[in-house]
Amino acid sequence: MTHNPPGQRRRRAAPTSRSFWRFVAILAGLSLAAWAGRQFYERFGSRARPVPSRAVVEDEQTAFAGYAGSASCRECHKEAYDLWAKSNHGLAERPVNLDRDRMSFHPTRAFRHASQSTEVRLRVGRCEVVTLGFASNRAPYQVDRVIGNDPLQQFLVAIPGGRWQTLEASWDPRKQEWFNVYGEEDRFPGEWGHWTGRGMNWNSMCAFCHNTRLRKNYDEATDTYHTRMVEMRVGCEACHGPLKAHVQWRRSFPDVKLPDPTVTKLTRDQYFDACGACHARRIEVTGDFRPADSFFDHYQLVTVNETDTYYPDGQVRDENYEFAAFLGSRMHAAGVRCMDCHQPHSARTLLPGNELCMRCHNGANTTYTNSPLINPVAHSFHKPDSTGNLCTTCHMPITPYMQRHPRHDHGFTIPDPLLSKQSGIPNACNRCHQDKDTDWAVAFCDQWYGKKMDRPSRARAQIIAAARNGDDSPRDRLVEMLQGREFPYWKGVATRMLERWIAEPRVAAAVTQQTRHTNALVRTAAARALELLLAAGPTDARAALESLLSDPVRSVRVAAAWSLRASVDLESLAGTELRQMIEVSADQPGGQLQKGVLALARQNLPGALTHFQKAADWDPGSAPVRHELAVVLSMMGRYPQALEQLQQACRIEPNSAEYRFKLALAWNEVGSLNQTVAALEETVRIDPRHGRAWYNLGLARNTQGHTDEALEALSRAEAMDPRNPRVPYARATILVRLGRVDEARAATQRALAVQGDYAEAQALLQTLGR
Repeated sequence: MTHNPPGQRRRRAAPTSRSFWRFVAILAGLSLAAWAGRQFYERFGSRARPVPSRAVVEDEQTAFAGYAGSASCRECHKEAYDLWAKSNHGLAERPVNLDRDRMSFHPTRAFRHASQSTEVRLRVGRCEVVTLGFASNRAPYQVDRVIGNDPLQQFLVAIPGGRWQTLEASWDPRKQEWFNVYGEEDRFPGEWGHWTGRGMNWNSMCAFCHNTRLRKNYDEATDTYHTRMVEMRVGCEACHGPLKAHVQWRRSFPDVKLPDPTVTKLTRDQYFDACGACHARRIEVTGDFRPADSFFDHYQLVTVNETDTYYPDGQVRDENYEFAAFLGSRMHAAGVRCMDCHQPHSARTLLPGNELCMRCHNGANTTYTNSPLINPVAHSFHKPDSTGNLCTTCHMPITPYMQRHPRHDHGFTIPDPLLSKQSGIPNACNRCHQDKDTDWAVAFCDQWYGKKMDRPSRARAQIIAAARNGDDSPRDRLVEMLQGREFPYWKGVATRMLERWIAEPRVAAAVTQQTRHTNALVRTAAARALELLLAAGPTDARAALESLLSDPVRSVRVAAAWSLRASVDLESLAGTELRQMIEVSADQPGGQLQKGVLALARQNLPGALTHFQKAADWDPGSAPVRHELAVVLSMMGRYPQALEQLQQACRIEPNSAEYRFKLALAWNEVGSLNQTVAALEETVRIDPRHGRAWYNLGLARNTQGHTDEALEALSRAEAMDPRNPRVPYARATILVRLGRVDEARAATQRALAVQGDYAEAQALLQTLGR
């Protein structure tokens, strides 16, 4: 089940996109997102932590040598072993076993999904799935491995090149029936997300989190894999780390009661990081996480951002697993960790229903001093035996992924129907009471909780929702979030949300200050946001980024190196780590896109073209890849080909204003004015707030001789982008030719009010007279 990048196969019941880019939402091929939590200040905040001398990843033989295998644990830890062996971890991946799997494949069955049909059968002792495959025809494929256990099982097919592909056809052991993980969405060979594509490749997308200490071992030159793992399944050492020395010591000294000197017990936070290695939507930095390692030294975490990956209040939307939502919660900030609620070996909850929550919220708990006393019936206003009286119903709502996997949101958010009414954020009230409208839920919340509903988490969600809608009003409040007492997770979110205003001195100063924050997530977010200031030349932002190249946390160093990719020394520590990170994902279109962007930044146009073209071949349905390919083709003077790529991007994402705007520029490059105007008009239809499109539309209409329409477009541009002096200056030049001197003078003065040293405007004003 995919984790790097995640989201493609564990989908909600009605998935809407076939391309990897819908879920990763990368900018220039790299998404270095942010995460946080107060408890991490000391762990990741100390700037005195020594920086490793080289970015070294152990060779496979050395890495694997310290493991003993889960079977060696049973003789001393039978109770824990038996709990684990029957768990979803113990059964995360295994070979097909006819004694266990016969009922899934016999008798022969067929089921329909969208326009296709799939058949499962047993043939001469082989389990087969007959489905649409590599040659775009229905064919039988032998399955040899099973991944997952409960509530669904998926099956692997071996193909040449060391590849294993994960079938869409999946088995529901509870209902004893077959289904398609994409539901009624049709996917076809050639698409990234079809089971034959790279989006369903086990080596890259599933293997790490279903096995113990795995190395993908991708060879880019031959496009093949030599994947190896210590143990097939999530074994004991996947969480405890290599234990061969411990096993040998215990066998050598069976009667010694003293602690084993070869074992260093992991802290609660180290175990938490080990959980996050798989239970997070994240991007690989090293491809080789080990228990006791820092999460941030191996991953970039996807958090709330400007896409619809999460809802603005932090609730999960796309497949985000549990980790990031929990990091943004008050529970995490209070010190709660996974094993406070989950049995570590079975992974099940320690107590049923509200009993689990009431261990802390009973008024007598002394471990977590911030846990308020709660009477579930009085608090929920629901009957004791009702679903609405369960803490989890309201604060951990369920979203089904992969059609059959109901998963609790671990953000512990507060149901707020007002946010549903304002921004479409779901609330637990209407999730249950689907026959009632949002106003009904708002009325009851106001009646029951009154002013308690007007809490900081509501204000924060409103700020983020407004920023995602393109409003300017949240800018100052986002800056205040950076300067206030907000959790670091949300400071990281606010830092990235401020990128749109990064050129403004106050915003730039606030974001630059975050490079000195004690939390690695916030520093990572600042490193990405400051990239947009580098074009201005030497600035405080560049100096701050350069200081982060020696940050104690690897993900921060990599983020800074990416932002400085045009100039960073690729043989330095951070440069080497950046190259290693990109190589980890070189088997995916995202990795090739990153390689292309890096080559482009280093003025290697042929290299960039090669990588972008490979990414497009691997994911034909990716609009961002088409865009980057168009950019490099345009830089090489191949304008018709660039135009073709942008036309494809617009076909893939017809509602993207930005791609339509770039298409307009491409039409202009080939000299087609009418097509340029048409594309610009479509851009502002899709996004009426697109200031650059209005500006260019004004210029284009003026060239056509449509001066009134040109002035109207420029006025709209000025309203959308009042800080751009070129807009009123352009309007002034048209007004001069129309003989409307007073209006021209006023427009010129406005341009100079925005930028006092604007030479062209100064010259025009002088000719007009002050």
